[in-house]
Amino acid sequence: MKLKDAYILANCCTPTANDTIIGYFSYDNVIKVHRSGCANLARAAPARLMSLEWPNIIAEPDFRPDDDFDTLDGIDIAILKHHQELGVDYSLKVAAMLHMDRQTVFDRHRSLREMGLLERVKPVMMQYRKNVVKNRWIKHRNHTYYELTEKGKKYLAYYIENH
Repeated sequence: MKLKDAYILANCCTPTANDTIIGYFSYDNVIKVHRSGCANLARAAPARLMSLEWPNIIAEPDFRPDDDFDTLDGIDIAILKHHQELGVDYSLKVAAMLHMDRQTVFDRHRSLREMGLLERVKPVMMQYRKNVVKNRWIKHRNHTYYELTEKGKKYLAYYIENH
């Protein structure tokens, strides 16, 4: 079991997931996790004790992408990075900015959406981004706009971290 960064298990009582626990805010700015009945806590300053529950201190497991991650190539990653850096955009603009064939970007946007890495943006008023037309709002035009999903952000972060 891996704990969040601010927490460590106390060596004196080595609590397990079945134990009721209590935290001790130590002088080295770490919260030491003890069993509730730990004898060492009897002489601890009450102001340094805090109630804890296991679900609140267990770290999220390291992210591992699904098997579909292996189907991504350099073009897909470039498109995901584009959306990470510039936000909402449409296929024609992405193709122009990345110097790619339009149909390739259309096809990749569709497949990335099917994988759940991108999502279509609902027709709303949108602001032009910086360096296109300064401080100008436009009506969502006849383009299909896309943005990264949470899954897309995680896949991209995983790719960047491991390549």
